[in-house]
Amino acid sequence: MEYKHGGSSVGANKKHIQLTPKYRYHMMQKEKLKVMCRAAIEEACKRHKIEIEIIKVMDEHVHMTADAPRTMSDAKALQIVKGLSSYIFFRLCPALRKRYPDGHFWTEGYFCDGVGNSNFALTYLYIQNQEMHHGIISNY
Repeated sequence: MEYKHGGSSVGANKKHIQLTPKYRYHMMQKEKLKVMCRAAIEEACKRHKIEIEIIKVMDEHVHMTADAPRTMSDAKALQIVKGLSSYIFFRLCPALRKRYPDGHFWTEGYFCDGVGNSNFALTYLYIQNQEMHHGIISNY
């Protein structure tokens, strides 16, 4: 893991994040929507210097590991990611407004946990193997 250097601080702000669409609709069953959702999240993160290490878009939720600037709190980072990605996603797929007329794509809540040197590999494998975790594919 690489540490970031700030004015008088050194460290990492790497997080494991899970986002869920409102009403837990299986919105990303279609590959097109999966790709657009991923693109919207990546663009939102890029605009605010949040570096995505790994991202996995499932049918009804998204897991990712991201490294936010050290001056950015978890709540602020998630506010940016959820708000801007949903804005971009609705611009890419205007038909989604029919299902989400109030303009909120993500639920109010989220999961966010710090990832350090010791558990980054475990988190990486967990995100990579989401299909097996949810029983979508077999490991045989």
